Amino acid sequence: MELIKEVCQDVEARMQKVIELAKKDFGAIRTSRANPAILDRVMVECYGSQMPLNQVANVSAPEPRMILVQPWDKTILGQVEKAILKADLGFNPVNDGNVIRLAIPQLTEERRREFVKILKKDAEEKRVAIRGVRRDANEKLKKMEKDGEITEDEQKKGMDEIQKLTDKYIAEIDKLMASKEQEIMEV
Repeated sequence: MELIKEVCQDVEARMQKVIELAKKDFGAIRTSRANPAILDRVMVECYGSQMPLNQVANVSAPEPRMILVQPWDKTILGQVEKAILKADLGFNPVNDGNVIRLAIPQLTEERRREFVKILKKDAEEKRVAIRGVRRDANEKLKKMEKDGEITEDEQKKGMDEIQKLTDKYIAEIDKLMASKEQEIMEV
């Protein structure tokens, strides 16, 4: 029974990582409101290497439709501006010599639907990842039963437990997706 508990703990830890990744990925999908997470994937060429924007600047949303990027070193302001343009996020950065302002334009209905499509595709990929974790764990349990490490009843209990975890985490992804979809479709 201890072996099954170990397998279930491993499954839960791996599924939790998928949820964390989903939260990060869903946060990067644009909405009408300013969200600093939109810039998480922007890489800035400075000090001889590529660095994530949030490691060279303070990124904040002081207003609902404005993102403010304040580099800690004013000499890299130009590189930060270029990196934002290069990321092709649909923003036009305004550099005033101290900070970069990004006005978040209102999304069109068509653009909102595109973002929802991207969101649903991403959510399905996360569900598939969770099912993959379930499959791996079930195969592990079958092998353990075949090798005589656990009984057939323990294997069935373990598979039931793993299915409950799978259902729980898929429901969590569905909840995150529904919340983000509502956020995208808000006017």
